Amino acid sequence: MDDHCSSPASYIRLVHRLIEECLLFNMSKEECMEALSKHANIKPIITSTVWKELEKENREFFEAYKRSRAERASETETRQRIHNVVSESNSSPDRV
Repeated sequence: MDDHCSSPASYIRLVHRLIEECLLFNMSKEECMEALSKHANIKPIITSTVWKELEKENREFFEAYKRSRAERASETETRQRIHNVVSESNSSPDRV
């Protein structure tokens, strides 16, 4: 546990708040675990455990969050494909 948290409950509240920050940045659970480990020195198992509890308590929110992330990923992939097609057609010597 970090020195700046005086009790297990305050530490869990800190991790909870940091997970909420990760959600604002549209991070996955794995990305959040990595970020909190790297930047807040929070063990991934702690982040994972708190995340799972939040999922249990807020099932509908997390289902919508996961759908939203999947839709964004799909939109990003589609934009990248379109960009690649346009780039290839612009660099093609057969261009009219």
